[in-house]
Amino acid sequence: MAHVIALVDDDRNILTGLSIALQAEGFDTRVYSDGSAALEALIENPPDLAVCDIKMPRMDGLELLRRLREKSSLPVIFLTSKTDEQDEALGLAMGADDYIAKPFSQRLLIARIRALLRREELVMNRLSGDTSQPPAELITRGRLTMEPERHRVTWDGHPVSLTVTEFLILEALAQRPGVVKTRNQLMDAAYQDDVFVDDRTIDSHIKRLRRKFRQVDREFTGISTLYGAGYSFAGD
Repeated sequence: MAHVIALVDDDRNILTGLSIALQAEGFDTRVYSDGSAALEALIENPPDLAVCDIKMPRMDGLELLRRLREKSSLPVIFLTSKTDEQDEALGLAMGADDYIAKPFSQRLLIARIRALLRREELVMNRLSGDTSQPPAELITRGRLTMEPERHRVTWDGHPVSLTVTEFLILEALAQRPGVVKTRNQLMDAAYQDDVFVDDRTIDSHIKRLRRKFRQVDREFTGISTLYGAGYSFAGD
């Protein structure tokens, strides 16, 4: 079956152009002109992934994402303008999986969509017990436990809910505690495709990881920054 992509944007030209391009690539599409129109449909009849503009009337993309994340872990890619760096960071902090700035290449957006869908499928295969791939080993680093087969993370026994992207970044760091991973290495671990992602995206994911761990441990210092080089997992 074809993957279903929801498109949420108040610009009808963008909706029409993206819908045609995605259908030409074998996707099914559903289009919504604002967040208010999309919210119930995304929850009640979820697609495989949603592409949402941030600046929309009635309900903007950030509010849509906030409400969506109360009930769903649906993969979301934000469309932003190049001047909306604060909105990009806020969107990632609230649970968006990726963003792409307008004006954008349809080819690049489709590549990002395929990369996210492949990661979601990887997690679903793990959860369903797919035996075509060797089982991933349990990762235990001090108070951190990661179960790749179940996409489950705990810190000192407390569950921490992560998106696919966050999980893959943390897994790359935790596999070699104390070793600094560059942003490029973390991009390769999280995206696993020839998809361009700028440094701000990785930095925002790291900030979101820290925030989630500090919700269960206010003193969390497990992810360290080496300025100008990258990040490492402290393994405490």
